[in-house]
Amino acid sequence: MKRVKTVRYGVLALSLGLSLGLAQAEVLKDPQWRDWLEAGKSTELEQAAQARLKAEPEDSQAVLALGLLALEAGDPKRVESAIKPVQACADRQPAQAACLYVLGSLQGVQAMSGGMMKAISLSGKIKDNLSRAVELDPLLFDARDALQQFYLMAPGIAGGSVSKARELAAAAQARQPEHAKLLRARVEIKEERWAEAERELSAIKAGEDKDLLSGQRAGLYQLAIQLFSEKQYAKAKPLFERLQRDFPAHAAGHYGMGRLLSETGQIDEAIKSLERARTAEGADRYAVDHRLGFALLAKGDKAQGKTVLERFLGNKKANPRNQDEVRKRLAELG
Repeated sequence: MKRVKTVRYGVLALSLGLSLGLAQAEVLKDPQWRDWLEAGKSTELEQAAQARLKAEPEDSQAVLALGLLALEAGDPKRVESAIKPVQACADRQPAQAACLYVLGSLQGVQAMSGGMMKAISLSGKIKDNLSRAVELDPLLFDARDALQQFYLMAPGIAGGSVSKARELAAAAQARQPEHAKLLRARVEIKEERWAEAERELSAIKAGEDKDLLSGQRAGLYQLAIQLFSEKQYAKAKPLFERLQRDFPAHAAGHYGMGRLLSETGQIDEAIKSLERARTAEGADRYAVDHRLGFALLAKGDKAQGKTVLERFLGNKKANPRNQDEVRKRLAELG
């Protein structure tokens, strides 16, 4: 049982880590910058932010844009270099919730990549910065969302608390009722109440709110991948199908379905689904080439499988553990 729990929490951390860049556009005031962030056009956004910093070295929006890009990239060195200017932003403007939110989020990524002792040492700062951001701006949902993720992911010794995660959801009900459903769903997933989680996610009426739609999509994916990790394929499949239907331009559903089809021996269909994922929005957040390469090898296409796996090793956003698995497989292939 203990081993299963470890795997489950690892999947949860991955799902939440992937969601970090999904709804942060509201921090940015410039519509063009928000569009670039949402579309994953990091080069354009970085160039614009760097140009503004050159003209105005203490511009908070430029600092926050680069901080959000560091979160999106997930590279530990990039996160580390982004923390100092964002900390300076928070020091200069202690009443600005956005600076504290981005700072706490960067520290959260730093904690996840630095091992248990690093995580425990940073937990107080993460919680304090995110809590203060929520206190300053209760309607900054990104901050409330990030704080809840902290409470759900952190062990009790480091400040984790399911009850506090529930309180954050309850506090959002009056002014952000649809967002509150997403927060309640996350708690239900943590409690392994799968049906209740799906009911909350299905009840969300996002309308034209792109951030909430992204959160709903991430929640459905998180639930589906949890069920998949527990080998509850019959329950995971309809969720992946829903993601494909409701969010056809996004990679999440196609990638998840590809993994499920591979696991159940439907290799040809898995390859089709993974190839769709590869060209879809958000593809770089998933190990698409990793799974596609393995599926091609399972089909017997050694040459193409090796090519795809080698391409995966060139993905700077790839999870190092996935890359280690791919290197091992390539070495076996010779």
